[in-house]
Amino acid sequence: MSRAPAAPSRRPQIEEFVAFLAKERNDSPNTVAAYGRDVDAFQAFCDDYYGGAPWDWVGVDRLAMRGFMAALQRRGLSKRSVSRAVSALRSFYTFLGARHGIAVNPARAVRSPKLERRLPGVLDRSQIQQLFQSTEALAAGGGFAGTRDLAMLELFYGTGMRLSELAGLNLPDTDLVSEQVKVRGKGRKERLLPLGSHAVRALRRYYAARERHVAELGASRPEGRAVFLSARGRRLSARGVQHIVKGMLRKLANGAGLKVHSLRHSFATHLLDAGADLRAVQELLGHASLSTTQVYTHTSVERLKKVYHQAHPRA
Repeated sequence: MSRAPAAPSRRPQIEEFVAFLAKERNDSPNTVAAYGRDVDAFQAFCDDYYGGAPWDWVGVDRLAMRGFMAALQRRGLSKRSVSRAVSALRSFYTFLGARHGIAVNPARAVRSPKLERRLPGVLDRSQIQQLFQSTEALAAGGGFAGTRDLAMLELFYGTGMRLSELAGLNLPDTDLVSEQVKVRGKGRKERLLPLGSHAVRALRRYYAARERHVAELGASRPEGRAVFLSARGRRLSARGVQHIVKGMLRKLANGAGLKVHSLRHSFATHLLDAGADLRAVQELLGHASLSTTQVYTHTSVERLKKVYHQAHPRA
């Protein structure tokens, strides 16, 4: 029985690059893994492109780079994935220039595919009201799950934090006296977010229910630092949080297509609709670039157009 050929071993420069992304640039684990896969794929492509002959990074030209991009497209990768691969190789060659003195960067000669700018799904005011009414009704009894779910909802919509940021919260991160919460965002960057009065109230109720729940678990030691716990007393994973919030959203009228991230989108859009400063919203969301935040202004404009066309007699 013939064996499949072994995958080529990763070149040491790629190992160095991946370590640099994780330990020095503090990129998220997902970004580190994705960039590593992209550069690995490029190494495998070059092994084939040069017919098994010896090659090195400095000798790779723009034709080889364009051939790699074409190969990715033939494999049926999305424009977003191809664009990420271009970004990964640009970063890799910049790293090679800084650490190994390689001055050429053939990835600069390759254009990233133009991505369609999608307007994010946003809950309207009536949906937000319906969502909180139903969740508050479940929390009214003071039980562990109901108060926890309401607290999560208040944090998502009240602060605009990401799913990973909420799942990673620890008890010392929330300061209910100063009414603020510390989150760790992309690149492990920390930022402080203000807590509204509704979120503070919901967290106080949840912490009381959490304390009772932990006491009931007794010998089965819960994860003490995590803010949000599962019924078994373990840190609620991002997937667990996602499952709970999706269940809330499914109950909404016209809620098809809404996701957990829609709460973050709604937070930003509703702030901008009310006249909030774009740069302030950028800080709250933890965006490195203002252009990333500007997608929410496009959302607001589209919603204004819709209202205009529905309401104006000569639209």
